[in-house]
Amino acid sequence: MLNNLDKATDPGNDDQFNQTWINYYEAIYRLNKFLSKLAGTELTDADRTRIEGEVRFLRAYCYFDMVRLWGNVPLKLEPTDTNDKQATPQEVFRAIGDDLKWASDHMNSVAWTAQWAATNDGHATSWSAKALLARVFLFYTGYYETGTLPLTEGELTKEQTLAYLEDVIAHGGFELVGEYKNLWLSTSHKSGKDGEKPILIPDTYAGEGNSEIVFAIKYNNTANWDNQVGTNKWLVMLGVRGSAAGYPYGQGWGAATVNPKLVTAFGADPRGVNSIINVETELPGTGVFKLKDHIAEMQEYTGYMNKKYTPLSNPDGSSYAEYVCPNTNTSFMICQFQDYFAIRYADVLLMAAELGSPQAQAYFNKVRNRAYAPNAAPVIQVSKDNILAERRLEFAFEGLRYWDLLRQGVQKAATTLETAENGTTTLTAGSADVVKLSAAKIIATKGLQQIPNTQITLSNGVLKQNTGW
Repeated sequence: MLNNLDKATDPGNDDQFNQTWINYYEAIYRLNKFLSKLAGTELTDADRTRIEGEVRFLRAYCYFDMVRLWGNVPLKLEPTDTNDKQATPQEVFRAIGDDLKWASDHMNSVAWTAQWAATNDGHATSWSAKALLARVFLFYTGYYETGTLPLTEGELTKEQTLAYLEDVIAHGGFELVGEYKNLWLSTSHKSGKDGEKPILIPDTYAGEGNSEIVFAIKYNNTANWDNQVGTNKWLVMLGVRGSAAGYPYGQGWGAATVNPKLVTAFGADPRGVNSIINVETELPGTGVFKLKDHIAEMQEYTGYMNKKYTPLSNPDGSSYAEYVCPNTNTSFMICQFQDYFAIRYADVLLMAAELGSPQAQAYFNKVRNRAYAPNAAPVIQVSKDNILAERRLEFAFEGLRYWDLLRQGVQKAATTLETAENGTTTLTAGSADVVKLSAAKIIATKGLQQIPNTQITLSNGVLKQNTGW
């Protein structure tokens, strides 16, 4: 139902994303409460400004997720428990723009250094606010077919947005890591030993908080069954299904398999092998992993899984996360700690190119040449279509593609998605299953998801369901 935006797929499911809705509004309440108390704290003006900027960045980040997912959500900028009707998307985007512009203009702009990152990684900065503001601008102006982003005082123009990105590029201290594979632990490790135990060792891995990370969502390995805060549990959902997948890949639940058409799109691009697990060749069913034992449990199996965000194992098949986890009686299910790189410097470069920077070709080439390093990339002329094609490969499995498509217009996104997905043959529960995705459903829902029915009920009908659901 979620994949196809089609209620008929699962007519009884009225609560898609209900817990997500709850989580976001819990976060919004805490952020609003924090802001309401900030003026009364005994902080220096500099600290108060920095903290207000971080909080407003996080509130904008949450609302940007929410308005893209649901389109029509209540807008709460105070810590209230009132039963509010849904705001217009324009009102929500205005609040997002206000928060990010304030954070961009008021937070201290300290350039990235490894020393700075050692104690500040995970904190929002003026640079991350400017980068997120550009992402918001591109989505809003594309999806809603307008030229500017509304603000309470005026509007944000394309030229102003580009200036923010150029500032990040010129003064943020960021740089692409030398090789693409070094961004991901799964592709930049080696085998070693801890005493007699064979272990996975980070080798060329650039690490968390590296020079390319403008903003990351931090996870940790301190969870246990009584306190699961901070663990990256969605990583387990994306892992290869199996009791132990086989070094260097750990077990997971086998969700979000990879479309073979994306494998074809990568072609000879080295990012393909550094982004996608070819199960048949990398895990051929020897040793601890027996694909045939688990294929009947899998949904839409294609032979390909994501490599960037996947659980890892030691050479003996034991969980790498459990090995690193300091607590006892833990499990790979609650010990995953890999950060989510929410905004990378490569995104800043490509957004600046898309917005028409005089350096667009140079920024475009920089991303492509790093992808092919140490060799030079095939020369491609910068254009909007080529930038979008580049983004598809550069940010595969990083949560940007769907939104990049929607901001090209719902009609174009629907046609692109239907062409890419519809008719693809997969294996579900071991039997052939043909994907059925209709452009008409994406158009009918405008690419938005279902408002959880529980929330509509709790609101006594104040909340209204999105069209198409």
